[in-house]
Amino acid sequence: MLQNYFKIAFRNLVRNKIYSFINIVGLAMGVTAFLFILEYISLEKSVNNFHKNLSDTYRLLNEDIRGNSWAEIEPGWALKAKETFPEIKDFCRFEQGITKGVVRKSSVNSEPFREANIGFAERNFFDFFSFPLVAGNTKALEKPNTVFLSETTAKKYFGTENPIGQLLTLDNQFGTASYTIEGIFADMLDNSDIRYDMVFSLETLKNPANLNGNNWATLTNLDSQYINTFFLLNKGVDPKAFEKKLSDMRAKLGNEKDGVRFRLQPFANMHLAASLSDTYQTTGNLKYVYMLGGIAFLIILIAWFNYINLSTANSLKRANEVGVRKVIGATQWHLIGQFLGEAILVNMLGFILSAFFVYAFQPFFNDLIGKELSFKTIQFSSVSMVGLGLLLLGSILSGALTALVLSNFNPIETLKGKLGKQSKGIFLRKALVVSQFSISIMLILGTVLIYRQLHFMQNKDLGINTHQLLVVKGPEVSKDSTYGARKTAFVDGLSQQSFVKDYCASGSVPSGWYNFMTSGFTQPKSKPGDELKTYSFAIIGERFLNTYEIKLKAGRNFTAAECNVDWNDNSKILLNERAVQSLGFASAEEAVNKRIQWDERPLEIIGVVKNYHHRGVQTAIDPIIFYPQNSSAYYTVRVTPDKIQDKIASLEKLYKTNFPGNPYEYFFVDENFNKQYATEQQYSKIFTTSSIWAIVIACLGLFGLATFTTESRTKEVGIRKVLGAGVLGITALLSKDFLKLVIISILIASPIAYYLMHKWLENFEYKVEISWWIFIASGLGAMLVAVVTVGYQAIRAALVNPVKSLKTE
Repeated sequence: MLQNYFKIAFRNLVRNKIYSFINIVGLAMGVTAFLFILEYISLEKSVNNFHKNLSDTYRLLNEDIRGNSWAEIEPGWALKAKETFPEIKDFCRFEQGITKGVVRKSSVNSEPFREANIGFAERNFFDFFSFPLVAGNTKALEKPNTVFLSETTAKKYFGTENPIGQLLTLDNQFGTASYTIEGIFADMLDNSDIRYDMVFSLETLKNPANLNGNNWATLTNLDSQYINTFFLLNKGVDPKAFEKKLSDMRAKLGNEKDGVRFRLQPFANMHLAASLSDTYQTTGNLKYVYMLGGIAFLIILIAWFNYINLSTANSLKRANEVGVRKVIGATQWHLIGQFLGEAILVNMLGFILSAFFVYAFQPFFNDLIGKELSFKTIQFSSVSMVGLGLLLLGSILSGALTALVLSNFNPIETLKGKLGKQSKGIFLRKALVVSQFSISIMLILGTVLIYRQLHFMQNKDLGINTHQLLVVKGPEVSKDSTYGARKTAFVDGLSQQSFVKDYCASGSVPSGWYNFMTSGFTQPKSKPGDELKTYSFAIIGERFLNTYEIKLKAGRNFTAAECNVDWNDNSKILLNERAVQSLGFASAEEAVNKRIQWDERPLEIIGVVKNYHHRGVQTAIDPIIFYPQNSSAYYTVRVTPDKIQDKIASLEKLYKTNFPGNPYEYFFVDENFNKQYATEQQYSKIFTTSSIWAIVIACLGLFGLATFTTESRTKEVGIRKVLGAGVLGITALLSKDFLKLVIISILIASPIAYYLMHKWLENFEYKVEISWWIFIASGLGAMLVAVVTVGYQAIRAALVNPVKSLKTE
């Protein structure tokens, strides 16, 4: 019997080629979109899950009185906590910031590389976490001046040579030191938030001689926040209760009474937690994961609606078949079995075609999201199993619903030809069309809004002029007794370049992070607790404001002499307007020449700069304190716009002449700002693609329904043409019902989309308005697509010879 069911199903598919094609292609497109998004969600949900003891591992965070959290901790707290609390089974510390520098093979004339993804890590790093070693022994990290490399990094420096036992030289703020390579680990990929190319032994910093005067980096200090700390807790420990114990210890033993408390973040939740101002390269967002999951479900829903719609519409052609079968003894279950078999066959063909689509479009999707995904990503994940289960269940249910509708036909009514007059099936089809286009319009509206918000952020007035600003990273190597003279020669060389309009040196640059965050600032009229407010700290030279074209609100700029004063001897600062407000001054003019305290240190405000965006416009402008120093971390150069590559080459020559052994690296400030909008750019692409995909699937279904409608009204069209109706009139007659459905879809989708768009914009400090024209434009776009889709079939029907139409039964 099953063989007979499938034989009839196959014949029916061949007989109705257009409907079969639309059903199979529509389902395949829906399944493809679902699988692609499921790959992405599976990766996001699987990040960090490969680590052993994941459920008992917690990251230690600082949290201030305003609820802001950050992951950099003073290194001494881990030791204090382990000594004090038996709840801690083990701990691991590592950092990813202070180690940055220039690395080269310890051989003559070897090429230097400026490495960013490197850091000092605890002796137990490879035992505490589950990063597999390819070569070497995890215990080797217990020795100072040892380093482990990723496989890719090992090939970068040594090619096919065996790197174990060889030496690398690292030049950074801790001076120049050689490290022995003791191990190779597998590359840390997208499924990990901790990503290193090189892991240096933290034991190195235990020796004061290796600190190069940076005593703040001692591993027992409770003052300098620079290290990540993870605790492995014993089974059964209540993390919330233990968190309070840690905070009490900090309040009791801490050197600064800053109101900061400790918080424990489950390692398992870290990737999808709210974004923190830490050093991790990947920070997921649970809201976006849910949003993508919703998009995937809506797209496959459109495909299922297509199938149900076309199958129930086409059922009118098979009404007599159902009636005859019932009259000669077929039960409802026999008919359900037959039609369910047809549904399974269509879904199987759709799944098979989707496999080809996935294979063909996988590279495009990977480029779209900037990750290397494949179907393997969703093979061994609870999330993916649930997703695939829903996909299978939905396919079965859509087929079962169709089978139930078809098998429920009354045999007497079908044989009398009365079935076509029933309204229930017509209402179902209209409801499904409205649902499809409501979903499509919501996706279109979301795409338009994301694009407008992205465009707004990229073009918003930042308060600085980023045009033609090139930033050269300062040197790390060879900071010897001649360094001061060479630095002066480099700056003099910049001033002599005809294409250099302006230049400056600074410790941080707009589009990047600040030098650090700090608190403890008060003025005579400050209220209790004001000393706990945090401020961003930026080290700049006297040419910084002019180079970036940052305007002064009141007061004056630093002088060259003030920037040459030693760190502890300086008493002058600049503030931005937000810092003036945070300190409690009524105006910028009032703040100028006033003295404030930084803990016990007096500072004089000599000027106030107008607010500008130092970071991307997703976040509010920070209160900034500017400190004068002749830093060489970054050199910013404003160049003339023509022949950029020639100017970059000239600057490289000047740089390498004065700073030999340092890699020449640069970036443009405007491009660096745009990198901060990578998440929005990524989701803009995903939304755009999803919207196009959804509207194409919906239009396939609409095309099929339009085909069915014109076929079922062929005789009516012929009569109308004989009576004098024109092509335009007949086209309007056949199209108007579909346009009514699209208009209803617009009315349903608009308020839902408005609510969702408003909630999404709450994530941004500076945002666009949700303009009325977005809804008008999106609605007109949907109507245009519907008119083109339906109009083609309507015009085709209207052009048929009426004699031929009247012969059709």
